[in-house]
Amino acid sequence: MKLQVESVLLATQPVDMRIGVDGLSLLVQQVLGCAPCDGTAYVFSNRRRTRLKLVCWDGNGVWLCLRRLHRGQFVWPQAGDATWQMSGEQWQWLIAGVDWQRMAAPAPAQWQL
Repeated sequence: MKLQVESVLLATQPVDMRIGVDGLSLLVQQVLGCAPCDGTAYVFSNRRRTRLKLVCWDGNGVWLCLRRLHRGQFVWPQAGDATWQMSGEQWQWLIAGVDWQRMAAPAPAQWQL
């Protein structure tokens, strides 16, 4: 079975990685104000940004996925809004441990060889 996700939302505030699927679903409802079964993948990070947890409803049940970096940190948006929506391409860069925010950065105006 392939997991189909309509959108990816990053929760900008760190969470305790001991929280399971029920606790993260409750955070989606109470803190983010969203329905955990709306087709969105909700992604949470620990404080050090070395681990991610993804919660997503696929129509039959809930997926809980964990990603851990052995070196480095995940690049995370600043904690201004409660969530950050990202594209599929940005998601692929994020889980690879690459700075996805720089992938679409414009070239400096004064740059010359």
